Amino acid sequence: MNPSVPARRGGLLLAASLAAGAAPVASMLYGVLSLAAGLLTVAAAWLTKSVLDNLGSGAGMSALLAPALGLTVVGAVAALLPHVCRYLSAEVDRRTALRADAQLFTKAAGFPGLSRFEDPAFLDRLQLARQGGGRVPAQVMDATLGLARSAITVTGFLGSLLVLNPVLTILVAAAGVPTLCAEIALSRRRAGVAWRVGAMERREWFYGGLLADAEAAKEVRLFAIGGFLRDRMLAERRTANAARRAVDRREVAVQSGLGLLASLMTGGSLLWAVRGTYRGELTAGDVTLLVAAIAGTQSAFAALAHEAARASESLLIFSHYRYVIEAPPDLVLAPDPRPLPALRRGIELRDVWFRYSERHPWVLRGVNLTIPHGSSLALVGLNGSGKTTLVKLLCRFYDPTQGAILWDGVDLREVDPAELRDRITAVFQDFVQYDLTAAENIALGDLGALDDEEQIVSAARRAGAHDTVKELPKGYQTPLTRTFFMEEDRDDPESGVLLSGGQSQRLALARAFLRGTRDLMILDEPSARLDAEAEYEIHTSIARHRRGRTSVLISHRMGSLRNADVIVVLSDGRVVERGDHARLLAVGGEYARLFAIQATGYLPDDAGPSEGAALTEVSP
Repeated sequence: MNPSVPARRGGLLLAASLAAGAAPVASMLYGVLSLAAGLLTVAAAWLTKSVLDNLGSGAGMSALLAPALGLTVVGAVAALLPHVCRYLSAEVDRRTALRADAQLFTKAAGFPGLSRFEDPAFLDRLQLARQGGGRVPAQVMDATLGLARSAITVTGFLGSLLVLNPVLTILVAAAGVPTLCAEIALSRRRAGVAWRVGAMERREWFYGGLLADAEAAKEVRLFAIGGFLRDRMLAERRTANAARRAVDRREVAVQSGLGLLASLMTGGSLLWAVRGTYRGELTAGDVTLLVAAIAGTQSAFAALAHEAARASESLLIFSHYRYVIEAPPDLVLAPDPRPLPALRRGIELRDVWFRYSERHPWVLRGVNLTIPHGSSLALVGLNGSGKTTLVKLLCRFYDPTQGAILWDGVDLREVDPAELRDRITAVFQDFVQYDLTAAENIALGDLGALDDEEQIVSAARRAGAHDTVKELPKGYQTPLTRTFFMEEDRDDPESGVLLSGGQSQRLALARAFLRGTRDLMILDEPSARLDAEAEYEIHTSIARHRRGRTSVLISHRMGSLRNADVIVVLSDGRVVERGDHARLLAVGGEYARLFAIQATGYLPDDAGPSEGAALTEVSP
């Protein structure tokens, strides 16, 4: 959490390049005007000294006119600069935030695998990057310019003091060093707290989200767990607040001490100035310059310390953005990917072993199987047997830890993951219903069909979703959300609709059907939320759609898999049985046992599992 100097320098260069690339003209103007502002107070002090000294010496109007006009110009510029700089800063901030967010989410969407999104530490960094990435680059630039502006002011005033009293100059400069060091130390502590409480805040948002989530509302109320979730949420907030409170208390103590030191320095300097004036060693202009220089130096040192601390804190927060932006791909990508041939022979898993990390147990253990082209393969097994993990490997969301997966003899690690996935269509058991219109929910399966109503409706018909969608308030243009409304629905916010789980699953199937004749179709529990009649209709439609195509099916409902060409039984990450439905029943192994357990639910109460195993026509 304490990046090295080169790392911070790299963050500064990245932030500067973001700002300069997003708003080159505004950034340049803002920089020039910000630095010019650092000279104004010094110039005003010297011009004031000149006016007072000329008045004291009885100089004529011509001698007074030039510094007086100079003060007028400096005052006018000083009055205008803050407003212009504020506008330029806001413009740079807006454009930089847009560019930074575009880069961040392009990077996040560009990770070819899933491992980053199943890593809590990375998700914490991503959350902090989302919070700070958009605004922090502009803050880094603003703080850096503020640092340079304050440094110019400090240099100017110390030079002025040097003319009057070298010893006093050294004392004032020395008094500013503790302020600078303390502010930087406090900024690092604040950034460290932001990192530590990041995980707490994610948990707090999780609990708060459950309390405000429509899908969770039923269970929250039925099980009366609202108080439990609220207490968990508030406990995370209290822990985060305590960490921040400790930093705030330290900040109060340190800054109070530094403020007292500055007051003593100012008081001592004033006493010296009074003594010098009484002895005739200083003029009225000298005293005015001295007072302005001391006050200005202390103020500029405080600003310098504040901007240095702000820059340091911003760079530390920005390090999370850099971490995400500079993170390498979570899959090893081939430098010269091989073209993926059209599937003609089949897919082979050759001695595939897999675990999510060295700290995790093996999920797959030496899996060998072939999915012949044009055939359907069903995966059967208890929860945790490795079925869904095998699907993740087929989609190349992960690579095998050992072994290989071959597509017509080509190792999937040698091809572009995007090209592979363009050959696959799928319905996952944890499918998503997007807060978009019904048509858009379907069209996400193939964005090329986004404006092709005919294709969208055809896919919906095959998934059995058309009748439901056409009855919605705006048909296919109905938003499937009550979370927010589309801009065009601002005058009719009641148009949004929430679908049932089964209806949403039909849309997910339509999304998969829209992808048309892809080489491989994966169906992971495609009918888990459907009633018996709907399940029969969907599996009939799926059977028609996958006829002659390569497909992988996963379901805990054994009857829906019985017509697969090959059924593979997984247990503890290994293939323990394979064959068609009839052969596996005849063997009387794990498949027959699982089938019989489900079959007993369709038999009279006095029938046992053995009778169920003999029934090969049991419905799911």
